[in-house]
Amino acid sequence: MLGRILSTAGLEFRIALRNRWVAVGAAMMVLFSLVLSAAGAGATGLAADPLSVIVASLVSLAVYLVPLIALLISFDAVAGEAERGTLPLHLTYPLSRGELLLGKLVAQTGVVALAVLAGYGAAAVMGFAAGGMAALAGLGALWRLVWTSVLLGAAFLSLGHALSCLSRRASGAAALAIGLWLVVIVLYDLGLLAAIIADDGGVFTTQVFPWALVLNPADAFRLFNLAASEAVDAASGLSGAAHSIAVWKPLASLVMWPVAAALLARLSFGRVMA
Repeated sequence: MLGRILSTAGLEFRIALRNRWVAVGAAMMVLFSLVLSAAGAGATGLAADPLSVIVASLVSLAVYLVPLIALLISFDAVAGEAERGTLPLHLTYPLSRGELLLGKLVAQTGVVALAVLAGYGAAAVMGFAAGGMAALAGLGALWRLVWTSVLLGAAFLSLGHALSCLSRRASGAAALAIGLWLVVIVLYDLGLLAAIIADDGGVFTTQVFPWALVLNPADAFRLFNLAASEAVDAASGLSGAAHSIAVWKPLASLVMWPVAAALLARLSFGRVMA
């Protein structure tokens, strides 16, 4: 089983590297990371080291960009192959549907990890250039940002696979993927903000709101990274929420989302006819 998954992953990884979205995603990560790093490195009057300030700024970038890259890579994983006529061929191999999806997930997670490392690596160079050896204090925050970004990307990769299974065409899967990104990353937080204003310090604000943040993978990612950041107050308006919610809650959400999304993708794939 493991050999079949890894063989599929190797093939999918080589295919993914030729995907133009991969090059665009990696370029965006590097470009925006350098821009935010330049702004963070120039910040003055903060107790934190320059790299920690840069990492706090990169958290906001990752919340928007990592899920987008993951969805752009994964939206045609099933619908695209069905449209091209290659999916029935794959399903004739001695390879289960779960193994095929896992192989795709492993390969595409590796691609997301490469894009993340390229962007954050460029940011780390800027941090050390600005702060010298003092930037060593921020390496822990940078490492935490790397592996949580990969977890966030894995969750949205599997969500993209699920949407791809539910759509008959790649164009439809692309529309669903962009819609999911808008709802989860943009509209969800706007809805929470509107609800807080309407609630005016009531039960929703004190009881429901913290759990609503934790249950969203993007917000859980942001809360977990900002909770341990020395530069949180300089980088985000979520500092109060980040320090008031127990750190294990967003961490548990981050770990559970990739698993839950992968199970959803497998259930959706079961509905696809060969």
